[in-house]
Amino acid sequence: MKNLYITLLIVCGAIFQPLHAQSLKGKIFDAATKEPVIGATIQIINTHTGVVSDNNGTFTLQNVGESAKIRISTIGYVAQEIDVTSTRMLAIALEPAVENLQTIVVTGNREAALRTETPIAISKLSPKMIEEAKPTAIYEVINKTPGVIMVNLNNEQHSMSIRQPMTTNAYYLYLEDGVPIRPMGVFNHNSLLEMNQFTVSSIEVVKGPVSSIYGPEAVGGAVNFISQRPTAVPTARIGLQADQWGYRRVQYGAGATLGKFGVYIGGLAAEQKDAWMTSSDYTKNAQYARLEYHFTPKTRLIYTLSYAKYNSQTSGSVDSIAFYNRQYISTTDFTYRKSYSLRSRLTLEHEWKNGSQSFFTVFGRDNKHGQNPSYGIRWTSGATTARGEINSNDFQSLGVIAQHTQRFAFLNSKIIAGGTIDFSPNKYWSYQIDLAAQLRADKKSVEKYTIVKERPDIQIANYDADILNSAFYLQYDFEPIKNLRLSAGLRYDNMSFDFVNNLDIDKTTNQAVGGSKSYKQTTPKLGITYDFGNGKGIYANFSKGFAPSGLTAIFRKRPTPAPNGDLFYYNLIPATFTNAEVGGWISLLKNKMYIDASLYQMNGSNELLNIRQPDNSTDYQAAGKTLHKGIELGITYKPSKEVFARIGGTYSVHRFVEFILSQKASDALKDVNGKDMPSAPRWMWNGEISYYPKWFKNFRTSVEWQHLSKWYQNQVNTVVYNGYDLVNFRAGYQWKGIEVFTNVMNLTDALYATNATRGNASTDRTTFTPAAPRTFILGVQYSFTGKK
Repeated sequence: MKNLYITLLIVCGAIFQPLHAQSLKGKIFDAATKEPVIGATIQIINTHTGVVSDNNGTFTLQNVGESAKIRISTIGYVAQEIDVTSTRMLAIALEPAVENLQTIVVTGNREAALRTETPIAISKLSPKMIEEAKPTAIYEVINKTPGVIMVNLNNEQHSMSIRQPMTTNAYYLYLEDGVPIRPMGVFNHNSLLEMNQFTVSSIEVVKGPVSSIYGPEAVGGAVNFISQRPTAVPTARIGLQADQWGYRRVQYGAGATLGKFGVYIGGLAAEQKDAWMTSSDYTKNAQYARLEYHFTPKTRLIYTLSYAKYNSQTSGSVDSIAFYNRQYISTTDFTYRKSYSLRSRLTLEHEWKNGSQSFFTVFGRDNKHGQNPSYGIRWTSGATTARGEINSNDFQSLGVIAQHTQRFAFLNSKIIAGGTIDFSPNKYWSYQIDLAAQLRADKKSVEKYTIVKERPDIQIANYDADILNSAFYLQYDFEPIKNLRLSAGLRYDNMSFDFVNNLDIDKTTNQAVGGSKSYKQTTPKLGITYDFGNGKGIYANFSKGFAPSGLTAIFRKRPTPAPNGDLFYYNLIPATFTNAEVGGWISLLKNKMYIDASLYQMNGSNELLNIRQPDNSTDYQAAGKTLHKGIELGITYKPSKEVFARIGGTYSVHRFVEFILSQKASDALKDVNGKDMPSAPRWMWNGEISYYPKWFKNFRTSVEWQHLSKWYQNQVNTVVYNGYDLVNFRAGYQWKGIEVFTNVMNLTDALYATNATRGNASTDRTTFTPAAPRTFILGVQYSFTGKK
């Protein structure tokens, strides 16, 4: 009888036990983007039972009783504790912890890593920051990065300053999900106008050379746009925004995950007509799609497609009379810029048992860029005629990137090995146009240019080049002692191209000169981090970078022949840079305040610089030596859920060390050694205070301040532009799924120019790129979130 009772108890326990200790399933996602959160820890409180969310953000936790309590935590998010009820399927939205030091970044090593283990200066612009900014152009969020200025040249056109003066030179690498958006050798400072700003989830900005992983052009820094992933739960959003200057935009996005398959699509269509600046109409259509298929929780296939078509009038710059009188009348009504881009990639990712990772990416690009540029106008003071140009720069690409990270138990170490091959046929042509110049009364500046005749018979450039870029890199990270991490990397690059220069005719054969060129370089990196714990740490690194010349610099006819008679730069030497920096981070006031700082010095050789000529044309010259040094500081402070404040910026010096301006014996000033480089403000700051009142739920407001100090307009340091201070205001209110918002840009209606330059001759005049007057942007957005 006793055995019968025991048997009955066992059977009853087997029947009723699942009612009290069943499996619990769930999906964890980012509250802002709805993207799945990978690697979150789900643990039953007061037990050692726990699991980690997979690539879909899903988890299954066994033997969870109805009275149990679970804790969900992961780096970069606010931890949550949930009382388990009879519900066996949970959908958990984690709020980003903006003050958390342990931010996950991917740009440093092309894979997810802790910021505190990455010995470089890197800043991450979060999804929340981007969403609340509601940017009409990318520069509105990029400029929130300490030490970075993306110069607004209007209509989404731009140049950049990251550890360099504000420049159009090819010293920056722009990436989309880790893939360069242009091949090496075909850099364009306006290439970010091809980005779809509405489907960017986050942005990571690396300051200083990252050539050991990413290669050339990543000298001043790299900007990686991380696109929106398929959402863990069904989502959709659609919005409209407009301003009083004729700007209109409609945008949409939608995503979902169904079993092993995930999808996200999004895009925007924008136009501007009859704006504050004459002859500045433009249109943009950008679309994006991402598909993911998860074969297993450890293996996934990703396909992305990005399309953009852009067509803009380019109003150009104005003279001092028009600028200071706020006469925003373009001197050209015929200049334009047209861009078409199509980028696609297919990536296979796999995570091995011990945490090792591999990926293989195949990518393609199709890009066409044609323009009648205002910067190409050449006019000599007092002349009634001028010259311009029409040009076209097209390329197609096919390439692969492969990388494997092998982790080892000893010294908590890992090896990263990878390589890339990029084949990009490139075609460029340019020819002259004759212009008439209508002069002001003093005949020292121009009121208006008009086209007299197009001159395809007078060619400025005409070449075909098949570019082949190949590279291999290796990096080893290890911890010789606890919390001390060393990183050593090495990369070998070979940029080669076969070319035909249709403007260089061999007098013997009467055929266009053709041939091959190559640039080979090995770039090392050595870094160290030490984590003291409790939100404190330091890092240091030494790295080298280089930037080969863009092909247009090689094959465009020089305005004046070289002393040996050469009209082309066949023997240009790549610019090289040596960078050393130290930095650190500290968390104060119980993680309410975070300070991140870095001190750097970068020495450059053979920098290729544009020198304005008396007719306003530009000629390339290689500087012997340059110096770039500064200190960067970022501070965030979140005393409560209602207030968040940040300020960041840099004090920097960009100086000529050895640079010969002229080879002519008759010129009084031959060198500018010791002088500041032009367009290099010493101080650049951006700060913002955001307020989320408890008494007005779902309302937000912020005030942003941007400061640039004075800078020299020319190499000889004779003329200064005094810089500017800019104030922006933002506010938004969300009711259920509907959000209404306003951005007031240039709140004080300040008169300022984002670019002010002039040549070195005493007769040269300053040209200003005026910024928009006070602008009121109004918008509405509807967002829908479904249930799993």
